[in-house]
Amino acid sequence: MFRLAAASMAGTAIEFYDFFSYGTAAALVLGPLFFPTVSPLVGTLAAFGTFGIGFVARPMGSVLFGHIGDRHGRRPVLIASLLLTGVATVGVGLAPTYADIGLAAPLLLLALRFLQGLGLGGEWGGAVLLTAEHAPAHRRALWTSLPQTGPPVGFLLANGITLTLSATLTDDEFLAWGWRVPFWAAGVLAAAGLLLRAQVAETPEFLALADREEQASLPLAEVLRGGRWRLVLLTAGGVSVGYSVFYAVTTWSLSYGTGQLGVDRTVMLACIMTAVAALGLATPLMALLGDRRGRRSLCLAGCSAVALWMFPMIALLRTGRPALMLLGFVVAMLAFGLASAVVGAYLPELYEPEVRCTGASVGYNLGGVLGGAVTPLVATALARGDRPPWAVAVYLTGVALLSLACFFLLPETRPTATARAAADPTPA
Repeated sequence: MFRLAAASMAGTAIEFYDFFSYGTAAALVLGPLFFPTVSPLVGTLAAFGTFGIGFVARPMGSVLFGHIGDRHGRRPVLIASLLLTGVATVGVGLAPTYADIGLAAPLLLLALRFLQGLGLGGEWGGAVLLTAEHAPAHRRALWTSLPQTGPPVGFLLANGITLTLSATLTDDEFLAWGWRVPFWAAGVLAAAGLLLRAQVAETPEFLALADREEQASLPLAEVLRGGRWRLVLLTAGGVSVGYSVFYAVTTWSLSYGTGQLGVDRTVMLACIMTAVAALGLATPLMALLGDRRGRRSLCLAGCSAVALWMFPMIALLRTGRPALMLLGFVVAMLAFGLASAVVGAYLPELYEPEVRCTGASVGYNLGGVLGGAVTPLVATALARGDRPPWAVAVYLTGVALLSLACFFLLPETRPTATARAAADPTPA
């Protein structure tokens, strides 16, 4: 189990490293480099627009790779999604700017970001299912929380490189070539991830389906039949709170803090990275609680905590003081982490094995459109001017309440003691 979970976590970390490298670049440099003919605010909005395209592509990727995962196995998804995302990310690092090729530069950036999102759309479902379908039932949330720590690890890796470059290069050097280095490094990381994943075995549940020849012929059509579409929409609405809070902290606040508050870029990155590290360390502990108390109860608690904390977080951010901003970010991350720690077990348990890869992946990535793609754009538009951005707090609280309602309408899936004993005849 540890080798399987480690392989899933490593690949997830690498793919989210690719994704987050783009988010950081969008907040710091992509506006002036690829949209120099517009005002700084419009340039930032345009950069965040290309950032959002990746989220729009993710549900398409989940349909494509979900079909592969339900028809041909979870393992091929892990290889293909990592390869596609890695190639697209290296391409961003090599892309010429507006000064080099004019309007073709932002169009090329848009295409590469779309391919990056397409690959990431297949990553989560393949990685989480590989772990969930091998894990003992009474520790499924704990084991699937390891792939869930991949995004924090990927974020820390991406921003650690950016922070180092930001601290050691001049502004002109960083703008000229320094911002490209994290994208170039993605090629090395992707190659290492592919070698690791090549040794992973297929899951027992899929092998059993294949032996009985019971794979769904058209997994997406099966998901949309018989009420499963309701599960997809509810899970999308439920997980959107995690995306919204994460990207409000890691992407929008970075742009807002450096652009409108005048906080040093290195200070903002350090505060954000510390908060993300706290999330990564706490995720397995919260998942263990989910194995004991249930998935739905932790999701409801996380959404409630987010709804209560968004106004204090914005107030602390507005001070521009590192210690207070850090407090706001850490509590926000831990609040939504209560829910994100268990969704790796929760979403797959809502679907039958023959459509699990498609159903869980589509729901999870639709939540990314609702939360991740929209939030930086909406928050940037709402935070114009010198007034405190209370409208951003209203927006984030509204997303948290929407997610709370969605999780309230979903069933609990934690296996009962009887079911756990039947699924795990020998202790694990």
